[in-house]
Amino acid sequence: MRYITLFVAACLLFACSSSDRLPRLSADGVILAFGDSITYGTGASPAESYPAVLGDLTGRRVVNAGVPGEVTAEGVARLAEVLGREQPALLILCHGGNDLLRHMDRREAADNLRAMVRMARERGVAVVLVSVPAPDLSLSPPEFYADIAQEFRIPCERRVLRRILREVSLKADHIHPNAAGYRLFAEALARLLEKKGAL
Repeated sequence: MRYITLFVAACLLFACSSSDRLPRLSADGVILAFGDSITYGTGASPAESYPAVLGDLTGRRVVNAGVPGEVTAEGVARLAEVLGREQPALLILCHGGNDLLRHMDRREAADNLRAMVRMARERGVAVVLVSVPAPDLSLSPPEFYADIAQEFRIPCERRVLRRILREVSLKADHIHPNAAGYRLFAEALARLLEKKGAL
């Protein structure tokens, strides 16, 4: 009986430790949106980018740290300085699209994403990962996004970009949302943050 009790307790402890819940964001907590052109807001005005809309939806300061054309290796090199400057409570990491467009090594892209997640976590910053669709007919995100989310037990938005990029009315061009698409993106992230306890 004692061994059964210990086993159940161990299972419950594991279940709790595997949670991808987020710490509650304070009213002045900063959200850092980090990525490439989709984070930057290419295809819409700055006020229509997803970080700007997310700021309006959450009532938090959302820093737009998107750099068009950036690959994950460049993101790794840039992130530490941005984290130090902005001191965010939460990082939204939407990266990897340019690696996929340029047919770069997917294992390297995954390792770079892991490095960015670790960099944030080591500084006490919570992380949300966004899956970026592969630029093919399926628009299915590579499996490494789900793998990384599971490995680090962090929330991952896996569907919204695929939905946006499959709908002509939500796109500015074949790889970027328009204003309506960015709003849909921001709304999905706001729902995720609420669901996971950050809001």
